Amino acid sequence: MTDIPQRARVSRPARFALTALALSLSAALQAQEAPPPTANEWGGIGLLQTPTARMAPDGDLSFTASHNSPYSRYNLTLQPFPWLESTFRYINVSNIRYGPNIAGDQNYKDKSIDFKLRLWQESRWLPELAFGVRDLGGTGFFSSEYLVASKNLGPIDASIGLATGYIGNRGDFANPLGAIDDRFKNRRPIAGSNINDAGRFGLDNMFKGPVGVFGGITYQTPLDSLLVKVEYDGNDYRREPRGNNLEQRTPINVGLVYVPNRNVELTAAWERGDAAMFSLTWRGNPGHAVSAPKPFDPPPQRIVPRDPQAAAVAATAAPDAGATTAEGGPDWAAISADLTRNAGFRVERISRRGDELYVDGYQNRYLHNAKGLGRAGRILANATGDEYEWFTLRTTRLGMPIVDTSVARSALVGYLDGRVSEDVLRRSTEVQSPDDVTRQTLYEPRTRPYGGGFNIGYRQNLGGPDGFILYQIAANYSGSLFVRPNMWLTGTVSANLINNYDKFKYNAPSRLPRVRTDLRRYMVDSDVVLPNLQFNVAGRLGRDLYGIAYAGYLEWMYAGVGGELLYRPGGERWAVSANLNRVQQRGFDQRWDLRDYKVTTGHATFYYSFDARERIVGSLSVGQYLAGDRGATLDVARVFDNGVTMGAYATKTNVSARDFGEGSFDKGIYISVPLDGFLPRSTRGRAAFNWNPLIRDGGAMLSRKYSLYNITGDRDERFFYDNIRSIDD
Repeated sequence: MTDIPQRARVSRPARFALTALALSLSAALQAQEAPPPTANEWGGIGLLQTPTARMAPDGDLSFTASHNSPYSRYNLTLQPFPWLESTFRYINVSNIRYGPNIAGDQNYKDKSIDFKLRLWQESRWLPELAFGVRDLGGTGFFSSEYLVASKNLGPIDASIGLATGYIGNRGDFANPLGAIDDRFKNRRPIAGSNINDAGRFGLDNMFKGPVGVFGGITYQTPLDSLLVKVEYDGNDYRREPRGNNLEQRTPINVGLVYVPNRNVELTAAWERGDAAMFSLTWRGNPGHAVSAPKPFDPPPQRIVPRDPQAAAVAATAAPDAGATTAEGGPDWAAISADLTRNAGFRVERISRRGDELYVDGYQNRYLHNAKGLGRAGRILANATGDEYEWFTLRTTRLGMPIVDTSVARSALVGYLDGRVSEDVLRRSTEVQSPDDVTRQTLYEPRTRPYGGGFNIGYRQNLGGPDGFILYQIAANYSGSLFVRPNMWLTGTVSANLINNYDKFKYNAPSRLPRVRTDLRRYMVDSDVVLPNLQFNVAGRLGRDLYGIAYAGYLEWMYAGVGGELLYRPGGERWAVSANLNRVQQRGFDQRWDLRDYKVTTGHATFYYSFDARERIVGSLSVGQYLAGDRGATLDVARVFDNGVTMGAYATKTNVSARDFGEGSFDKGIYISVPLDGFLPRSTRGRAAFNWNPLIRDGGAMLSRKYSLYNITGDRDERFFYDNIRSIDD
């Protein structure tokens, strides 16, 4: 009887020690740094084969190449919002061929789009939760829908999820939605070898079929650059698409991830108990990239004080400031030259109205108009007296006044001197539609009617059946001859330098007129081509109404006539446009001859800017496409403060899936990056990357040279005020 209390007395310290050990271990785990989010072999943030609820940092862009026989995957992943991940994928299947009727002895290729949406963020007690879709549209061979939760436990990030479709192909239990409707119990079989049978959007198959469990952990080792991943795979590889069944000895996958820095991830894994996997991920964050230093930009002028003695000292430091004529008045020609050289503003007219000084022209150097305004304001403040209280830069494009950007002289000078706050400066600047007011002309420079230059052109198609990338590099000369500021002839001559489009032999399945799928002939039939030659007339038809008409060889495949109207009210988030074109197909040599095919095409487009914390710009175009099909194109993009744009688009027309071809609709993702962020000299140039994996005849738009919405882009006051601090650069 006396043993029992004694044992109890012995066990209490043991329990206490175990409790203390557990608490210490828990504290130690919590104290260690959580593993960073890394890519899986499908491109998005995840484990090895499966996703997690984690997201990459806002503004991230990554490219992941992985190989796990017989699959080689190439993934482009964008993180346009903290809560949204999107991936565009190209898969090469080494042990399956297209067949002679499509692309000869080519490995089979598959394309797909994924997205993952965060439902809520992790808290102390609740996990991060995300919903995602893999392989939306297209063939649907790898289509899947999932819900996944992730929780951080110090150096361990644990995830568990449920999936229908490919990720949950093992089918651990029946679909609970089957209690609502029997149609959720089973999933339509994946399309077989006939690729035309896969031309369906696939919404009717979503959330159907048995549910599989997946999950695993990522462990941050004591070595900062090394991670360990252990995963339970929910897929049954004995039921792969197109009968390409694989050996699977175990559902457990293990891997090592080496992260030498934020930009590179190297992964090696053993999967299915039967195969090795290797992947490489390159990652960057263009959305929040800081502009590179600009050592080749001219320094901004210093404000010359009005005190005569101080002005004499300052004039020594800034001898070009405050240029005057022999009569003592402002030397407007010299001021115009300073505005072009230092402020990047090409002057077309200088005028005044009362105490307001106007400069008409356009910004051709600085990405941020605020930077150009600040530099122009310095020049004008030094060159003029106190009779001018406001400086207004009127942006004109193709003879059309676009926007007036005004700043109070006292606010600008005070802000540059540190006497005025940014809030006061904001209240002392205006971005508004140009008014038709009577102004006294002070100076008009002689204009040159002709302008042009050489550039290197690049064209590509990614993800086609004949190769991962088809490309052309060409030497281009583009020129414009202006009859009047708003009436001009423009054209481009292009000489082929490097071109591998002769490999393009894919006979795209389509029952539509071949309005785009004759791509190969246009790219290889001639080495010197005339992709564009057109006459244009543009005009401002009202305070917020713009129009343009054009005729000629409008793009590399089509000639014709057309026009566009745009209504874009100043200070509003929305705009609406309409374009109408009558075009005829050009000859394959892109010179003077025309083919028989003619069509009327055009669209009405509604634009809207959701100016929330994260800025979203969307457009919806409705109309008739080049193949005569009718439908709509939706384009949604995130615009970052530094000008980087990440977006996606999709087009659906009234053509059946069988007639349209694989996928039944057109889609793509793109990123546009200002070159100003990388170059040592300021520029307004951009590099655009567009991933459209399918060349199809359905949903094809005319590639118009001029878009009035883009021409009037300087009316975007949000972009101006988001970057107003650059006014002192």
